[in-house]
This record gives sequence, structure tokens and C-alpha cells, in this order.
Amino acid sequence: MTVSMVKGQRISLEKPGDALSMVRMGLGWDAVKKKGFFGSRERDIDLDASCVLFADANLADVVYFGKLVSDDGSVRHTGDNLTGAGDGDDESVIVDLNRLPVHVTSLVFTVSSFNGQTFNEVENAFCRLVNERDGGELARYTLTGGGAHTAMVMARIYRHSGGWKMNAIGEPCHGRTFQDMLPTIAAHA
Repeated sequence: MTVSMVKGQRISLEKPGDALSMVRMGLGWDAVKKKGFFGSRERDIDLDASCVLFADANLADVVYFGKLVSDDGSVRHTGDNLTGAGDGDDESVIVDLNRLPVHVTSLVFTVSSFNGQTFNEVENAFCRLVNERDGGELARYTLTGGGAHTAMVMARIYRHSGGWKMNAIGEPCHGRTFQDMLPTIAAHA
């Protein structure tokens, strides 16, 4: 059963008798259709999903289009989508929770517009957390409202009392890559 999350909401990812072992954070989007003299057209939008791993408040590792696998192999990016074309997840980051080093306390997921297009040019943007074992969607957060920002801190998965929780963040910021966003990302570690 999917939980439709709102900004700031926190949910437990642990269910009685069903410990999560592998999850996928999927990111999807479409370009806003522009109307012109010759009909409407869609411009390619290159949004990039990134996952920043923290050990308490310290940066431990990062996975993004330029580094598809974490140093320990527990987090894997499925590849860079340069257009947003197609249905469903356009980019995904898969996390093997059992293989994450014990010092990793949180994972912060971000989205940024590599070409500098703003979220005013994006529609139907979402992130969703999926249980990789059965394909069931655990949570979905709709990145609504557009805006003049070029990036967003989407969500955080973090350890809590021996289990995992998810926090929908939805904080707009500016940057073409996760590096540009690090001060904002680190505030959510």
C-alpha cells in the first residue's frame, strides 16, 4: 500500500514481520509542453537523481550520473536519462539496506537540472520508494508547484531505533549537480 507523502512527513519503512532489504528511489518527470504557431512541442529536460550518504553529519559517499556505484557497492544508480521521455521512473537509485556500512546513518536523495532549466519547465515530477523484493510502492512524494529553482532535496532515508524511516523534504534550491547543493543537502543529514 502506497503512502502519498506531503512535505515534512515522516514514515516508518518497517512493517511487522517484513524487514526491508532492498529499495529503489525512482524519479520521474515530463517536460512542460510549449504551445507555438505550429502546435505544441516538448523540450528535453535533463534532471539528475543523486544519493548522498552520510555518517552522522559527515559526507561518506555519493552516487550520481558521474559515479554510478558507491564505494562499498550498496548503492547503485541505474543510469542517466537526458530527456525525461517515457512513462514511469526516468532515473533510479537502488539501495541494498543490508549491505550499507553501519556507519552510514542517512541517505539524502536529490534532483537537479543539469542544463539549468527551472522546475517551472517540469511537470508530473515525483519521487517514489519501491520495495525491490516485490515491486510494491512504499511511498510517493509529488514534487509539485513548479518554481524558479533548478534543484530540490527530495527525501531522506535514515536509521531509527534499529529500522529505517523516510522523510519527505521537498526543499527547493539551486544547482546543476549535487556538489552545488551540498550546503542545503548537509542540513538534512
